[in-house]
Amino acid sequence: MKKTTLIGALAAIILLASCGKKEEQAPQATGPMPFPVKTVTTENAVVYNEFPANFEGQQNVEIRSKVTGFITQILVDEGQQVHKGQVLFKIETQTLNQDAASAKAKVAAAQVEVDRLKPLVDRKIISKVQLETAQANLQAAKAAYASVAANIGYGTITAPVSGVIGGLPFKVGALVSPTTADPLTTVSDSHVIRAYFSMNETQLISFAKTFKGATLQEKLKNVPPVGLILADDSEYNLKGKLETVNGLANATTGTTQFRAEFNNPEAVLRSGGKGTVRIPVTYNNAIVVPQNAVFDMQGKQMIYVVNKDNIVKSKVLTVTNTSGTNFIVSEGLQAGEVIVTEGAGKLKDGMAIVPQTGAPAPQAATTPAK
Repeated sequence: MKKTTLIGALAAIILLASCGKKEEQAPQATGPMPFPVKTVTTENAVVYNEFPANFEGQQNVEIRSKVTGFITQILVDEGQQVHKGQVLFKIETQTLNQDAASAKAKVAAAQVEVDRLKPLVDRKIISKVQLETAQANLQAAKAAYASVAANIGYGTITAPVSGVIGGLPFKVGALVSPTTADPLTTVSDSHVIRAYFSMNETQLISFAKTFKGATLQEKLKNVPPVGLILADDSEYNLKGKLETVNGLANATTGTTQFRAEFNNPEAVLRSGGKGTVRIPVTYNNAIVVPQNAVFDMQGKQMIYVVNKDNIVKSKVLTVTNTSGTNFIVSEGLQAGEVIVTEGAGKLKDGMAIVPQTGAPAPQAATTPAK
């Protein structure tokens, strides 16, 4: 009997201890959790649309020989700055000199014939037609001589414009002619660099809707100064201007070519180089929200709004563009509404939160559009 009583007492003690542990381990009720929030305001946001571009000098002039001959002198070097009228090449003209001497002799002979016939015509010994024929032969001989003399002058090749010398594919002694496929060199006037880039049909429609004007040319005048990103990802220190747009789209690619021009006083930009043209688009009085505040649900972009009772409710947004780490919103939010800026994945409609407004809200950034 005593043994049975002892076992029952031990069982009661174990049961009481177990119940105590369960009560200690029971979860405690918790209240609303804190979340950072921000009051929606309107602000100006700048988005940069970027387009790969190829550089060309304001003038790229191919230098070619007008006569056939051997190169006797190359008086410039690659990359050298030259001025208009400076001698670049000299072509061998010995054969032309011989032709010129022959042509000059023919002029003298024709002149002698005219001088011989003139007094005979004056005395009416011969017909005037003979003199006129001799005079015509004289004019033909003079024209032939002038042509040969001009070709001799073409043996000295000068720069037609001021600029920078390109490559020199031919060396002294090379035979060149007017039909040679490659030019002797190229002179590039790079004081102003032209950046050529293209827009596809969708981008062109967006461009036309963004800037005011009845025609594309009028819209170009309303585009603010454009920027340029160089090959090393640095930004060129001078702004450029959109100057022209091709009136026709490329039938093969469906793109339309634009041209922007940049002053190049320090020769930083080189003809044949590449960069990225940045066209700024300003959204005035736009509603901008942090990207961290927006979440996707079934293909829709949504955000949580906090009401006056600190209860959250999701809303569908229409996002127009991206500015840095922010979204530019065209529909779904109004100025004055309070949104949750972080932790949307922990929320559900109807949940109560403790709004935290101490954390600084992200600012709109002027970075390229995605």
